[in-house]
Amino acid sequence: MAELAIPRFLDERAAYWAATKPDELAFDFLDRTWTWAEWNDRVRRLAGALADRGVGRGDVVAFLDKNHVACVETTLAAASLGAANAIINFRLAADELDYVINDSDAKLLIVGRELRPGINRIRDKLTKVEHIIEVTPEGTDGDEYEAMLAAATPTDRSPDVQPDDVAIIMYSSGTTGRPKGVELTQANMIAHTVNAHDGFVFDPGDKSMVSMPLFHVGGSSYVQFSIYDGVPAVMTREVDGAALAGAILKGANRTFLVPAVLAKVLEAGEDAVKLFGALKTFSYGASPMPIPLLRQALKAWPNTDFMQVYGLTEVCGVISHLLPEAHRDPGREERLTSAGTLIPNAELRVVDPNTLTDVPVGQQGELWFCTPQLMKGYHNKPEATAEAITPDGWFRTGDIGRVDEEGYIFVEDRLKDMIISGGENIYSIEVERVLAEHPAVVDVAVIGVPDEKWGEVVKAVVQLDGDASESELIAFCRDRLAHYKCPKSVDIVDELPRNPTGKILKKELRRPYWEGRQRQTV
Repeated sequence: MAELAIPRFLDERAAYWAATKPDELAFDFLDRTWTWAEWNDRVRRLAGALADRGVGRGDVVAFLDKNHVACVETTLAAASLGAANAIINFRLAADELDYVINDSDAKLLIVGRELRPGINRIRDKLTKVEHIIEVTPEGTDGDEYEAMLAAATPTDRSPDVQPDDVAIIMYSSGTTGRPKGVELTQANMIAHTVNAHDGFVFDPGDKSMVSMPLFHVGGSSYVQFSIYDGVPAVMTREVDGAALAGAILKGANRTFLVPAVLAKVLEAGEDAVKLFGALKTFSYGASPMPIPLLRQALKAWPNTDFMQVYGLTEVCGVISHLLPEAHRDPGREERLTSAGTLIPNAELRVVDPNTLTDVPVGQQGELWFCTPQLMKGYHNKPEATAEAITPDGWFRTGDIGRVDEEGYIFVEDRLKDMIISGGENIYSIEVERVLAEHPAVVDVAVIGVPDEKWGEVVKAVVQLDGDASESELIAFCRDRLAHYKCPKSVDIVDELPRNPTGKILKKELRRPYWEGRQRQTV
């Protein structure tokens, strides 16, 4: 890849592969496949179809469906017109869809057939949407999207398009209120593809498995790797065992998934573990990997390269990574609890959130990053953008962490999740890591709950596989932590609530305890 210049626009590499290896496989999706020539033609036809419907520079197209290659086509086609693809979470409720689609300013909506009834119910509220195009997973008869492509005239990139044009609007999960639209430019996405690619390699004959939801950067940023390298991508419609197994049987051997998927594979038995042994690279992120689970995975798949990534939607995804060699470095197991080191072309500050001054190495503070991957801003929210990005270009993550002398980053908590008990700062991740070591604990979340004396105290919510009492779990923590950090109570549940990308929804866990109260924040 060294002989190829870094592209300026997202559609460049697709066109290059279409010209240099037109008949080689580009995408495999369900029962359909496309060569690079076929796929690039679809992108160009979609650009023509969008232009015919009035989409131009500065406009927005929205895409609402489960994983579909058409979503990636929409990103490249819209970008080639200087427009953005607002990729909508298909799990949103009707009132949330109404808000997000309207907030995005989309003038055209592409929607999956199974989700169309929900859109029909709120159609009168989508006052900015001029066209609705229905797409089916299989491209069957009556597929409006396929008919639109077939009738379209291929169109090249518009001459006025700039790398700084917004290409994707990715809505945050909205764990603290209405989701915000994160504006990612073509230049942002390309910088991420180049920088986050460090340590993630494709060999001849490899195939990439794209299974993370495309409304998440773990899907839409990750799929850019295979386009950039000209590697076939096997896309699954959903992230379930059957779909993942099917992709591996098709030859997919490099992937990015969340730790919760790995846990389910290990629970599925010997056949599943053997099948997943075909993966050369298992990159994971979006939520922490419990150390016991990671140890189990490293033992189960000794020939697989594990790579942890840490990042945020606002930086297109990855900002640091724990490389494969660090996963299997004898005597340095403490690094397994870290988020690794910075990817290329990124800078880090650890800042006291109250004084806004840098803290010494090893001390905790808010993680700030400076990178060419940093979003243009939050869509239609200049105040929120100004709060998140300093005047000199540093992104305030809201994550509390520290960095050691060798540059390894340890993410300790979210500012909003930090528990302040009797004036002491308690980081939930520290308590969670201890509880995760208990042999009966398979999943854990630690939250603060109100207390008349201390303001708030620590509560653990756990999922068990085996027997353990509340008192036993509290005693387990007291043997390993300062007493003020230990849970004062433990709830045992069947399952912890998670969002579609695997993050535990602590807001839902806290809600019944803080109803009608004002939680202390920093």
